[in-house]
Amino acid sequence: MTIRKAVIPAAGLGTRFLPASKAIPKELIPVVDKPGVQYVVEEAVRAGLDDILIITSRSKGGIADHFDRSLELESHLESAGKNELLAEVRAVAELAQVHYVRQKEPLGFGHAVLMAREHVGDEPFAVMVPDEIVPAPLGGEADLMPAMVEIYERLNRSVIAVQEVPHEEIVAYGAIDPEFVEDKVARIKDMIEKPSLEEAPSDLASRGRYVLSPDIFDALAKTQAGAGGEIQLTDGIKKLADEQGAYAYVFDGVMMDVGKKLEYLKATVELALAHDDLGKSFKDYLAQLVAGLG
Repeated sequence: MTIRKAVIPAAGLGTRFLPASKAIPKELIPVVDKPGVQYVVEEAVRAGLDDILIITSRSKGGIADHFDRSLELESHLESAGKNELLAEVRAVAELAQVHYVRQKEPLGFGHAVLMAREHVGDEPFAVMVPDEIVPAPLGGEADLMPAMVEIYERLNRSVIAVQEVPHEEIVAYGAIDPEFVEDKVARIKDMIEKPSLEEAPSDLASRGRYVLSPDIFDALAKTQAGAGGEIQLTDGIKKLADEQGAYAYVFDGVMMDVGKKLEYLKATVELALAHDDLGKSFKDYLAQLVAGLG
């Protein structure tokens, strides 16, 4: 079955970005000139996923506004002759069919995914965490989601993206115990959410991209609260891995964690340097700034 749906969980409180996220959903904080969640929707569309469900919560109506038409703004831009901006604004509303459902209680990442059950139905689907963005690849780089979709369709099993992280950082992720079956593809023998350094089975960390069988919904419905007192997606995936098998794809491309302040600043710099309009001037500015620090 062709995968065409993506679920973006965006119901969290965004406490890492307070006080900015008190009034603005964290997912709408701009990374250069686009909110983080737009990068993720664009990534989904690149992979042919044009039916998108965003899991929101109270006070996050601005996300729906962002992907909607703004007739007043469009009229103003048109009358001012700002045609390039007008086209850019309209294009955001035409990226994909975007739907919304609210998670009424903060019961965990796994519970947020479970909220998508009615919309997804019995189809395989992608889950894409908006804190982690994968910019459009440059040159000969591989894109992440198309590779994961290909693996799912070929093996007919759920697939998660993993990256190797420094050993001392694995405690912040879901860690897998891998059995490699081909280059960059491993069967998941075990998966532990936020393990201690001693119990971590590897330094391969789950990194916010999943292509899942609809069987995940039954697994999550049976999952008890785990790490942090919440229903964890990791525990549901472990059930699938034990019962029917699941795989990990080791992604060696660029993934930017804009949910952490320092990583957000790094992503802003890197994406600004790659920006068609800003890149050269920003590079010159950074060179002058660094020279001044010396």
